[in-house]
Amino acid sequence: MPFTNEPPFRHGDAAHTHSTTAVLYCNLGTPDEATAPALRRYLAEFLSDQRVVEIPRLLWLAILHGIILRIRPKKSAAKYASIWMPEGSPLKVWTQKQAALLGSELSAIGHHVQVRYAMRYGNPSIASELALLKEQGVTRVLIMPAYPQYSATTTASVFDAVYTWAAKARRLPEFRFVNHYHDDPGYIAALAASIQAHWAANGQADKLVMSFHGVPERTLQLGDPYHCECYKTARLVAEKLGLAKDRLQVTFQSRFGKAKWLEPYTEPTLIKLAAEGVKSVDVVCPGFTGDCLETLEEINMEAREAFLHAGGDKFSYIPCLNNSPTWIAALAQISAQHLAGWPTHTAPDLQTLAASKAAALALGAKQ
Repeated sequence: MPFTNEPPFRHGDAAHTHSTTAVLYCNLGTPDEATAPALRRYLAEFLSDQRVVEIPRLLWLAILHGIILRIRPKKSAAKYASIWMPEGSPLKVWTQKQAALLGSELSAIGHHVQVRYAMRYGNPSIASELALLKEQGVTRVLIMPAYPQYSATTTASVFDAVYTWAAKARRLPEFRFVNHYHDDPGYIAALAASIQAHWAANGQADKLVMSFHGVPERTLQLGDPYHCECYKTARLVAEKLGLAKDRLQVTFQSRFGKAKWLEPYTEPTLIKLAAEGVKSVDVVCPGFTGDCLETLEEINMEAREAFLHAGGDKFSYIPCLNNSPTWIAALAQISAQHLAGWPTHTAPDLQTLAASKAAALALGAKQ
């Protein structure tokens, strides 16, 4: 019998006409635990994605399994352990909370849809969540990546996972995909409000550094819009803040390997700023909608130490949008725009609505 991810046929399925709609909020992923074995599993899946590493596959797999997966998991596990939350990995915690709050906000503005979250790498996987939605009778799915700026290494890889699952299913739901929202007014306003709140409480630093996740420079040459979208986000936020050009610095972090990546690099730039006499910096990471290893450890620990060691006096990290009400409202509006035309205004049964509200209230109580 050929492999299929179809649920068993039930009498009446063919005549089932009730349509339901869902939003699947997709983030990059995270290991299940801050341990070397968990990191090895996670990194093996992540770094095997040809969207992420675009070099000849046989050569790369030899390097990955012969060198990287023997050395990196232990080091990465220690980094994850330094930022692990009681509830688990920060990225998973914030993604889960955002999905629950998004569902509540969409309901409040009249869109009664199911909102679930999934990870491109790790758990819960995109395939498992799509299978569950299909089993529950969902016939329309909006794929909402947690990445504001489009990149083939992230956004397109999420879409790949959807297509891979769909290739094995006979009866597919309708799909819509959100490519990007790097210049969405609500997203920009949420970023600006977060920075302004930090300034109101702590004062302004000499420089505002906006650090985005890096990608190989080759991706720009091949036509990836990520670099341009990062700079547009930075420009729009600076304009919203009324910030002079000489007070803003855009950088790219998380370089991996020996290839040239998008420049300027974050940590070397911070060291250079300190050497030039800049005494204080505020650092924000607009490309990450929730705090994670790259923001909490790489920026708020490693980059902080580098700047202060180079002569800087004050390093302030501005947290990601996380569960900011302005961000959740913006995310709901972006979702609503892409849900337009789908029947989302039919109220769910009272039990489902009560469960959704209870989940949102429970998450709010933990914040």
